[in-house]
This record gives sequence, structure tokens and C-alpha cells, in this order.
Amino acid sequence: MAILEDRFGRSFPYLRLSVIEACNFRCTYCLPDGFQARAGRPQPLTREEIARLLRGFAGVGLRKLRLTGGEPTLRRDLPEIIASAAAVGGIDSIALTTNGTLLDRRVARWREAGLTNLNVSVDALDRERFHAITGHDRLDEILRGIELARGMGFKAVKLNAVLLKGLNDDQLPAWLDYLRERDVSVRFIELMRTGDNLAYFERHHLRAEALETQLQEAGWRLLPRAPDAGPAREYAHPGYAGRIGVIAPYSKDFCAGCNRLRVTHTGDLRLCLFGNVGIPLRPWLQDDGDRDRLVAALQAQLGLKAIGHRLHEGETGMTPNLSTIGG
Repeated sequence: MAILEDRFGRSFPYLRLSVIEACNFRCTYCLPDGFQARAGRPQPLTREEIARLLRGFAGVGLRKLRLTGGEPTLRRDLPEIIASAAAVGGIDSIALTTNGTLLDRRVARWREAGLTNLNVSVDALDRERFHAITGHDRLDEILRGIELARGMGFKAVKLNAVLLKGLNDDQLPAWLDYLRERDVSVRFIELMRTGDNLAYFERHHLRAEALETQLQEAGWRLLPRAPDAGPAREYAHPGYAGRIGVIAPYSKDFCAGCNRLRVTHTGDLRLCLFGNVGIPLRPWLQDDGDRDRLVAALQAQLGLKAIGHRLHEGETGMTPNLSTIGG
């Protein structure tokens, strides 16, 4: 079977697909003023278009799918999208990244539809800090939803927290208490500069290496990275049931192990989160007979993928904020 491979020898079995742009949170690092709906926006991909997209990707090696937003759970047909993905041969991991506000009401249905992995954004375990960062006082119900999900047999339940200097950088002791008896992974994500957050970035950016030094000094040990793993460097400790992952986009060789592509909610292929080009795939998603043309377009674009992002040089590409592409 043909696989997607770029000129640097990297293969791409992992797709992050945004299914909606809208979000119901007002996170200070992403959408501090909330999502602003505007007339005339292109509509998100339909379920039929998504199914054709996934069948095309699966034909060239897709094994891992992550559904993102905005906030993907705002799509009412999310269970049907999950079920459609689960019916595509070859895809053995279907993950969802969510803010968790609908977990307690809908996670059972997503699991039944075929969801295998769950990521929930939880930027702080302190209720007031969480409210200050996200604009919502809903931490307690989100944590209840996570506890419910933990008993449903997911391959993995992971929590995501963006590292923010002066806002949540003193939360590590609380996280360690949380992980002592819970078999979940908490992933700390270094704040990335995007097109519209320069002042915020300069005020709150914290290098992930500082956290890794803390972990190592406390006895946490770096685990070997699986060939098909995501971008996190994962740590374990014999005294804790849970693990800690660190995503450090400004670290040396961060892009060397890149194995993922992104498609926006309107069907544009993004070779890199911080790339400058979006290639519309939607024209090849209108008919089942267009699959060969879709695959040819994917293979042609991989020849243009750069060796890495240019965040160190202050180039953020065409991403104004992470809600537009799902991170």
C-alpha cells in the first residue's frame, strides 16, 4: 500500500481533522473575546465529505485520527462522524480533543460510536484559576466528566494544560496529587505564538524545558518515544499511576519526528500548524470517484512540506489563533 511520505523521509499516519470552527470558551491564549460568528463563512465539511476524506487518507496509510475544533462537541452530528470514521478500514485510533463541558452527558454515546481516545483541556485544577483562563466556572463538572470517562475503557484519557507564566505555572504540585492514583496522562503544552497573540505571548510564555528540569529533579524519567506517537515527550514515575507529557514546540529538533497532517473544518490541507499555505481538498470530496485525484493531490503537496516551522524567527504562518485549525 502507498503511504504519504515527504522528501525528508517522514511518513504521515496521523491526521488532525477540525470539524467545526466555533468554540464556547473564551480562553485567554486563544479566543479571549469568544468566538465571533460572521455571515458568509464557508460551511464545515459535511459527514459525506468527511467520510470521503478519511477513505482517501486511509488508502495512503492513515491509522490515527484526531477530531478537533474549535470545540468539536458543538457539532450535533459528532457521534455519526465518529461512527463513520470507525467504519473506515485501517483507522485503529479515533481521538477527540474537547473542553469537556459535554462529557458527563455525551461521552457514553461517543464511546459507543467508536471513539477510542479522549483528550480534555484542563488548564488548571484550581477553580478560580481555571475560570480566569477559560472564562468559565465549569471545572467541577468537567472533572466529573473525566472521572466518568475513565471507567469506559478508552485506550487513553489525557488532559491538556497550556503552560502560562503567572497564571498556572505554580500548579504542578496539584497535578502531582491528581496523578498519584489516576491512570491518566497530563500533557503540558508550551504556549505558542500565533498571528494575534504577540503581547500575550511575550507576557505569559514559559519554556517547557524549565518544567522538564523540575520533573527530572523530582525523579520522573523520560520514556522511549513510540514510532507513531504524537509530539509529547512523556515522563513516568514509580510512585504515580499517571504520566506527564511535555509538548515543547520551541525545542531543538521538535519537527524531526513530525507524523501528522491537518485539515481544517472547510477542507483545507495544512502541512504544518504554522505553515503559510492551505490547499483546498473539498473539490475532490464531492464524489466517490474522485478518490484517486484526492490521493494525487495529497502526495503532490507532501513534496512541499518544510523541514520545520519558523516560530523561532517569529513567523507564525497563516494561523491567527488555534481555534481556526484545532491546534
